[in-house]
Amino acid sequence: MKTNREWCLARYQEMVRLQALEKSLTALSRSGNLRGSLHLATGQEAVPSGACAALNKDDALSVTYRGHGYILAKGCDFYRVVAEILGKQDGLCKGKGGKMHLTDIENGLLGANGIVGGGIGMAVGAALASHMDSSGKVALTVFGDGTLNQGHSHEAFNIAGLMKLPVIFMCENNLYAEMTPLDRSSANIEPWTRMSAYGIPAVKIDGNDVFEVYDAMSIAVERARSGGGATFIEAMTYRTCGHYQNDPGTAYRTKEEVAEWEAQSPIIRLAAHLKAELGIPESELEAIEATEAAVVTEVLQRAQASPDPLASTLMEDLYV
Repeated sequence: MKTNREWCLARYQEMVRLQALEKSLTALSRSGNLRGSLHLATGQEAVPSGACAALNKDDALSVTYRGHGYILAKGCDFYRVVAEILGKQDGLCKGKGGKMHLTDIENGLLGANGIVGGGIGMAVGAALASHMDSSGKVALTVFGDGTLNQGHSHEAFNIAGLMKLPVIFMCENNLYAEMTPLDRSSANIEPWTRMSAYGIPAVKIDGNDVFEVYDAMSIAVERARSGGGATFIEAMTYRTCGHYQNDPGTAYRTKEEVAEWEAQSPIIRLAAHLKAELGIPESELEAIEATEAAVVTEVLQRAQASPDPLASTLMEDLYV
């Protein structure tokens, strides 16, 4: 894929769009026009872009409340995603899910989740269904390093390993669970090594390298589809923003550490590859950035103009 111009530019466009969207959402939040907590993934763009490129539309996906990138890369409608983040009628969930609970079953998105590790059991359930009906579908579940100390996560790992379920566990290790460094909460700071207890093949990768993410995912997807069972991928990455929009991210880490990771951000690294290895001029990358900024602005304006959900619809779409 490193030499496939179209594929590389598609990944660049995805990552630039995600970053442009999150910057605009941050501005909306700080102006008071977007209420509630906003969890961003600045600096982690390569993991969703590379991971979802290896999935089919009908493969299942569960993500965290920091999952905007996966939701966009999975093919969910951009306008409806943004409208849902803003809590509008035109949103994926008619404005009732909001930015922490986006769902789009048509595109395999089982849901973002406000509970730490909440999506793991959902994905394992989807993998169990695929295993039982031999559909060939796989499930990807995404979570942070802090999830590894949640009890239900280990129950899910165990059943996935025992039954060789077609599920891929993607651990975005960004070194901090909210504001807690991994070595302050875990005796074992190499999450991928824990999987030997469950008989699950595991690998540690550079999560800021979109090619490495895609390669690891492709191997895991092939294993899952062929009946080989689950895979655990520990993707080393870093959010250069705070845990949520009002967290400056400086109380628990140094400016030097953040700057070091910013210099090796996925977008910067892919841009360097595009220019040096594929001969793509800076002007073409700048044009992509300008186009995506304009798209984000236009979609946000349309979404803001969408009506709010009506109180009369409160009890609709309920199963009980």
